[in-house]
Amino acid sequence: MLWTVEVHRRIQRQIAALPLRVQQSLVALLRDIEAAGPVRGNWPNYSTLGKGRHHCHLKKGRPTYVAVWEVTDRERRLIEVTYVGTHANALY
Repeated sequence: MLWTVEVHRRIQRQIAALPLRVQQSLVALLRDIEAAGPVRGNWPNYSTLGKGRHHCHLKKGRPTYVAVWEVTDRERRLIEVTYVGTHANALY
């Protein structure tokens, strides 16, 4: 069964401002999350940030771009992307 990934408008605006390579990595990550769930150990610098929160790097180097997501409803298999952007501004 697939997971549902929600990306809110505020995050969509942030995504539009990202470099194309980072946008492509994010799309690949979101597809991976939809297919296999929120735990993505196969992505660079993946880690959990607490109960139900996860993050990974979309691009290494300077600046480093990250994505943060959380499981909002495990029963309905719902995931919400809470941040996409540079590591310096990440909301951990």
